[in-house]
Amino acid sequence: MTATTADARAELRSGRVPADPKPRRGGVALLPTVALILGALYCVVPTLWILIAATKSPADLFSTATYLPSIGRGIVDNIHDLSAYGGGVFWHWMLNSFLYATLGGMAASAISAAAGYALAKYEFHGRRLIFNTILAGVLLPQIVLAIPQYLLLSKAGLTDSYFAIVLPQLFNPYGIYLCRIYAAASVPDSVLEAGRMDGATEFQLFRSVGLRLMGPGLITVFLLQFIVIWNNFLLPFVMVNSDDKFPLTVGLYSMLRHGADEASLYSLVITGTLLSVIPVIALFLSLQRYWRIDLITGALK
Repeated sequence: MTATTADARAELRSGRVPADPKPRRGGVALLPTVALILGALYCVVPTLWILIAATKSPADLFSTATYLPSIGRGIVDNIHDLSAYGGGVFWHWMLNSFLYATLGGMAASAISAAAGYALAKYEFHGRRLIFNTILAGVLLPQIVLAIPQYLLLSKAGLTDSYFAIVLPQLFNPYGIYLCRIYAAASVPDSVLEAGRMDGATEFQLFRSVGLRLMGPGLITVFLLQFIVIWNNFLLPFVMVNSDDKFPLTVGLYSMLRHGADEASLYSLVITGTLLSVIPVIALFLSLQRYWRIDLITGALK
């Protein structure tokens, strides 16, 4: 028995616990915690300001304290005035945004699923080049593509139409990348081989096996694409000129421009901004239950 072992046993018999030679870091590091708190405030404070400002009447908006809500019918009157503005054009803009985001999100998810499944499960010449090109498309900002897309759709005679907003959103490089990752992780090759031995066609395998196993991933892609289209401003602003085809983003911007001459419109724009957040929150909460950490387990249910 060595001297060190004998000393340790003696300390245990005496009831003393030897000190840890490497002190443990208690709690959490201060700097990351402060950074997370500041990031949370950066996201929450503007939303809180919109919620408070929507409760104020046009007369109280600039005359009361910024972060003190008004008590009364301020938000009810603002919603009533917003609904009456332009013969209810605000709700028409919201319906346009819902149609753009829903149809565009579903179509983009379907295209992303097919492309990602093909890139993950089939070997063909140029597959790596195509995938690297798609990854490069993820890095391109949308502002770079706005003018070329406008010129292409203008030659096709599709500007100032509903297609001018939906068509450019169908090809989503990031959605294809996510679907490729989901397909590689959740669709076993053995299941596809068994289906081929049973005589299933490739389209049947994609529809019956691939889409089912990629379900949680497709919901994620749809939600991301829905939010992107719902919040998109630059593309509709370039493509559409008619008020009846405006989405919420462009419609509220047009109200804000008129508000330079009519200060009362500021309250309506703020109230419309608050109402525009509600569908996104409702969609996020309704689809959240379909997400699964384990993709295969979630898809088989």
